[in-house]
Amino acid sequence: MNLDSPRLAAPPDRLAPTLTDDQWRRLLHVRAHQPAAIAQAYASRKRAGRVLSERGTLFLVAADHPARGSLRSGDDAMAMADRRSLLARLSAALEHPDVDGVLGSPDVVEELLLLGALEDKLVIGSMNRGGLDGASWTMDDRFTGYDAATIEGNRLDGGKMLLRIDDRDPSTAGTLERCAQAVSELAARGLLAMVEPLPYHRDDDGALTLLKGTPALARAITIASALGTTSAHTWLKMPACEDPEAVFNATTLPCVVLGGVPSPDPEQDLHSWGRALTQPTVRGLVVGRALLYPPDGDVRSAVDAAATVLRCAREATR
Repeated sequence: MNLDSPRLAAPPDRLAPTLTDDQWRRLLHVRAHQPAAIAQAYASRKRAGRVLSERGTLFLVAADHPARGSLRSGDDAMAMADRRSLLARLSAALEHPDVDGVLGSPDVVEELLLLGALEDKLVIGSMNRGGLDGASWTMDDRFTGYDAATIEGNRLDGGKMLLRIDDRDPSTAGTLERCAQAVSELAARGLLAMVEPLPYHRDDDGALTLLKGTPALARAITIASALGTTSAHTWLKMPACEDPEAVFNATTLPCVVLGGVPSPDPEQDLHSWGRALTQPTVRGLVVGRALLYPPDGDVRSAVDAAATVLRCAREATR
């Protein structure tokens, strides 16, 4: 079932997009009364039919943060808890012609399907969200979302998995094994496997720190590249870094740059992404909160700025 493309209204006191009351009520009605509409929406969705755009790039919006209980954006600890606002922002981002698709958990993907926002778009299903943000077991990134069989059955384009690596945490070994299995299962179906390898260190007080140095990131890339029985369909999702040349030279696999948690300076974010996007192995950009929750609320302008950075980076490498 398709609820038609969302009509987005811009109240005079806010730049952030919103869904109309009618759109929201219809979505809630379908959720409560027509659960079979979700399977119908999966089956009838028009697929993009490719991974890379005509420019040879990939630009995805990420929306799987709430599934791990990660709701903060900037100073707002509850930003992503407002589902109506999140869906409106995602719909606005997906309207941009340079945005190729979305990376999301099943609930978000299904709501976007019902809103008609995923026609002719790529959909990458988020697979492991069990390492809840702030939990004592946060590094145990168990698979609680899509699996390879369901991704294939629902006609999605691939699966994404988080691989946080902490040499002092034994649960990392289990995550490695489960990610390797998922890579193999997706590849056997000819589906894209997007792996996000992030090296971490746990301080003596228990605080986790993302290691952003070149040796740690390059090591994470080499570990992720070797997962599974084949790397033929594996893509890597990596953060921008200080030495992108050295980091992204650690693999021949196609990579996308992770937008990550937005900094107080959006211009600095764009500059950082741009340096990484000029690397030969880097094919695109995956951004979530930095685009969906810009300081001024203007999602469309934030998406357009990121799209411009990606276009310019691609042109610079030709």
